[in-house]
Amino acid sequence: MVVGAGFSGIGAAVRLREAGFKDVLVLEKGAQLGGTWRDNTYPGCACDVPSTLYSYSFTPDAAWSRVFAGQREILTYLRGIAERYRLGDMLRCGVQVLEARWDGAAGRWLLETSDGPYSAAVLVLATGPWHVPRRLEVPGIEDFNGPVFHTAQWDHSVSLAGRRVTVVGSGASAVQIVPVIEAQAAAVDLFQRTAQWVLPKPDVPVPAAVNRLLDHVPGARSVLRAGQYALQEGFGYAFRHPQATRLLEAGARAHLRLTVHDRQLRQQLTPDYRLGCKRLLTSSTFYRALGRPHVRLHPTAVSAVRGNEVVGADGSIVQSDVLIEATGFRVGELPLAKSLYGTNGRTLDEAWGGEPQAYMGTTVSGFPNLFLLLGPNLLGGSTSAITVLEAQLTYLTSALAHLDQAGHHALDVRSAAQAAHNTAVQESLATTVYNSGRCTSYYFTPTGRNVFAWPWSTGRLVRRLSRFDSDAYTFDAPARPLPLPAQARPQHEDRTVAANAEKP
Repeated sequence: MVVGAGFSGIGAAVRLREAGFKDVLVLEKGAQLGGTWRDNTYPGCACDVPSTLYSYSFTPDAAWSRVFAGQREILTYLRGIAERYRLGDMLRCGVQVLEARWDGAAGRWLLETSDGPYSAAVLVLATGPWHVPRRLEVPGIEDFNGPVFHTAQWDHSVSLAGRRVTVVGSGASAVQIVPVIEAQAAAVDLFQRTAQWVLPKPDVPVPAAVNRLLDHVPGARSVLRAGQYALQEGFGYAFRHPQATRLLEAGARAHLRLTVHDRQLRQQLTPDYRLGCKRLLTSSTFYRALGRPHVRLHPTAVSAVRGNEVVGADGSIVQSDVLIEATGFRVGELPLAKSLYGTNGRTLDEAWGGEPQAYMGTTVSGFPNLFLLLGPNLLGGSTSAITVLEAQLTYLTSALAHLDQAGHHALDVRSAAQAAHNTAVQESLATTVYNSGRCTSYYFTPTGRNVFAWPWSTGRLVRRLSRFDSDAYTFDAPARPLPLPAQARPQHEDRTVAANAEKP
C-alpha cells in the first residue's frame, strides 16, 4: 500500500511494478494525482532544480520546454508517467487514510480510510515533506477584512488587479510570486522576517530543435543529467565545507548589487548568516520587482492584523486588500504520524517525541514493514529530491525482495542500528553550513535538532541505499504464505479486514 500520489507515490508504483510486485495500491486523498504540483498553483510556481534532474531517470526522454519547468508542465509530466506506465488500475483518488495500526498476529497494517477499511502487508508513506502548510498565526488574522489564503491553497477567484496586496514571507514561493503579481496589483507589500540568499536563475526556454537533438543523439540526455548532477554536487560540497561558500556568497552579493540600486534596500536584503544555512533561492526577477515604485519591502515579521491593517513587529502599518501567506510548510510534520500505531501501541508521533528520525531516512524501529519516502535527514540545499527518492525506491524493492525470498512476513529495523545511524548524522551535521551557518530554518525542530539535512554527499547516500543491509533488521517468520506487497479492501457489506481478502 502506497499513501500519496505525488512524485514519490507515482515513482514507487512504477518501481514496485517493474520489480515484479503486482499487488500494489496507491491511495490518494486528492481528487487527482500530483501532490505538491497539484496543490501549488500560485502565479509563477516552478521548480528550482533543473528539469532534466528533477525527473525520473527511467524516463530520460522527457522533453522540457524550459530549463526550470513550471508547475503546469510538471503536473502534466506526472500524469503522463501514470498513463505511460498504466497505473490507473493501481490508483484510487479521493481516499484519505485516517488511521493505520500494525497487527503483529496477522503481520499486516490495518487501515481506516474515508473509503472504509483496508489492510496491507507493507505500508509506504509517500506524503512528502512539503505537504502541511504553515499558516500565519498572529492576533486578528481571522478578522482580516478581505481574502486571506496560503500560497499552497491559492484562491484563483480573487482578482489582484488594482488591489493592495500584502505578501508575508520571503522564501521560495514569495520570490516566485512577487515578480508576477506586482504587474497586476496597485501596491505590493512584502514582509520579510529574514533576508535570503538569492542567486540568479538561468531559466530560459529550451528550443524544440534542442529537444530534437537530445532525442536523436544517443545518451545526450543522460550526459546532460550527469552534468547538472555534478553542478548540484558542487553546491553540496560547499555546504559541507562552509568556507567554500564564500565564492557563492560573492556571486549572490554581486547579483544583489547589480540589480538593486537603492543602498538601504540592498542592506535590508543582505543576509547576516552563511549561504546554505537556509534553503538557497534562485531568481532573476525578484530583486527587480522589489525595485518597482509600488512594491515595498518591510524587513520585519508580522505581529498582528487589525481589520485591513497588517502590523509589523517594528510598528509599521500597511493597508491591505488581500493577504497572501507565503509562509512555507511544516516540513517535519508527517501527516499520519499522530494516527499511525506501531508494535507497542504508540503512534509514530509519540515514538519521535517531536524529533523525527529514521534509519537511512526510510525505516523506523517499532514500525514493521513501514517505509518513509523522503523521510528525516535525507535532503539538503543542493540535492534533487528525485535522486534521493529513486535511491530509496531501490532500497525498498531490495527489502521486499529479501522478505519474499527469505520467507519472512515482517522486518523491523533494530533500535541500535537506528540510533547509531542518527548519532553519526547529527555529529556530521555539526560542521556543515546547515548547522554552523548562524541561522534558524525549517531544518530544525524547536529543540534544535536538524531533522531535514543529509550531512554527506549524494553519492554516498545512493551507495548506502543501493542494497538492503539485512543485518540492521530483525525478521518475523511467516504466519502464512503471503505475496509482498499485498493489500485488499473487503466488500462494503463485510467491514472486517481480512488478511488475504480479494480486492473488489
